[in-house]
Amino acid sequence: MTSAGSHDSTPKYLPLMLERLFKLSEHGTTVRTELLAGLTTFLTMAYIIFLQPAILSGGLFEVQTGMDWGAVMVATCLAAALATAIMGLYANYPISQAPGMGQNFFFVSVVFAAPTAAVAAGEPWQVALGVVFIAGVLFLLLAVLGVREMLLEMISPSMRNAIAVGIGVFIAFIGLQNARLIAPDPATAVTLNPRFNSPEVLVFTFGLVVTAGLFARRVRGAIVWGILAATAGAAALQGALPWLPQRWAQSEVVLQSDLVTRFEVAHRVVAVPPSLAPTLLQMDLLGALAPAMIPLILIFLFMDLFDTLGTLLGVSEQAGLLEDGRLPRARQAFMSDAIGTVAGAAMGTSTVTSYIESTAGVEQGGRTGLTACTTAVLFLAALFFAPLVRMVGGYPAITAPALVVVGAMMMRNVAKIEWTDYTEALPSFLIVIGIPLTYSIGDGLALGFIAYPVVKLAGGRRREVQWLMLLMAGVLAAYFLFLRAEGG
Repeated sequence: MTSAGSHDSTPKYLPLMLERLFKLSEHGTTVRTELLAGLTTFLTMAYIIFLQPAILSGGLFEVQTGMDWGAVMVATCLAAALATAIMGLYANYPISQAPGMGQNFFFVSVVFAAPTAAVAAGEPWQVALGVVFIAGVLFLLLAVLGVREMLLEMISPSMRNAIAVGIGVFIAFIGLQNARLIAPDPATAVTLNPRFNSPEVLVFTFGLVVTAGLFARRVRGAIVWGILAATAGAAALQGALPWLPQRWAQSEVVLQSDLVTRFEVAHRVVAVPPSLAPTLLQMDLLGALAPAMIPLILIFLFMDLFDTLGTLLGVSEQAGLLEDGRLPRARQAFMSDAIGTVAGAAMGTSTVTSYIESTAGVEQGGRTGLTACTTAVLFLAALFFAPLVRMVGGYPAITAPALVVVGAMMMRNVAKIEWTDYTEALPSFLIVIGIPLTYSIGDGLALGFIAYPVVKLAGGRRREVQWLMLLMAGVLAAYFLFLRAEGG
């Protein structure tokens, strides 16, 4: 029995089962913190629930791929819940997973570009699902063989920190785009949006001020409170439009804004989920094995491999989960990703990968798999509470402040890069700028991985280059020169 004045490593209110399962005290966290972190992660990535079916069904492009919108939404939630639960229970990491952005757009391009010979026995989208399924199986084999663990161990400390910084800049950039503060420009690619009076910028600014203020005051749940404040602000602004000055309320910047065209205040809480039947087990494996589809399978494999590798390292570095530069239970983490991809393709969605939005939950204090399991449960609940999820996740300006704040927090890792060692600094710098500028974690990593052995050899530091890094650089160079060029 513990005396009143002694320190019990397991708080009395902490359920014994959760403590034993996730080792909460060992990681310096509590049930409340983990649950809040899981909610934070879910809110920042809930957009995928509605964006994924819009992309895969073709609705986002005003074309039809043949995939059922409702079935894809259900498949997305189920695949995300499954992969994230495995990550939490098997790997005990606060990292959530869902169908990846980038891979879903490439999936649609495969649907429209699939050769006639490959789709003779089925629809193009069924062949594309088959491609994802086979890539997922290959990914699973790499995890079982431990190849990806070897890749993790060969990455230098500077490059690991560069990955965290690059991801931080990337998600902050995404946040600024979602807030419409950064706008596309034909001359310079992107530019500052001069319309500071747009509803998205106003909602974003309000949410950012609230979130940053709460962070500065060290208020627990600052990110969640900021998201809730931005949601309330968006609802209030939309409701007040009829009473605001008509010169602004009826202007083009307002009438064409996401607040008017996309944001919907939830009028009910519960909804019946759609049927999964239209996409369940509909992948065409024979069509996917056609010779013309083999390069596409390898492209999906490479994209998933390096996106997951980068996200795991970036989030783990931010959470302090690395031990002597190694990621414990790396095989379990990769297995969850691979199983999620295989199951997701079987259910009817594209490649499942680890999400950089997990850093939002980590910044909120999440350190164990309980954070991931919380997110997994919320993905399942989203099937029945779709109106509420649509309200928050369907309007990107609401969660944009959270992404910007988390991105700012991740910049602290830039001080850990060995800037005085040019053979470490240059590859790390290429990763930092490569991830946001290519709009891809995988591509950004590839730039650094190719440059690292080249710069080391050029600097006369051959002994510091592992054979696996040389092999990886050669494989990546061949991938970009041949497979990627051919696959688009």
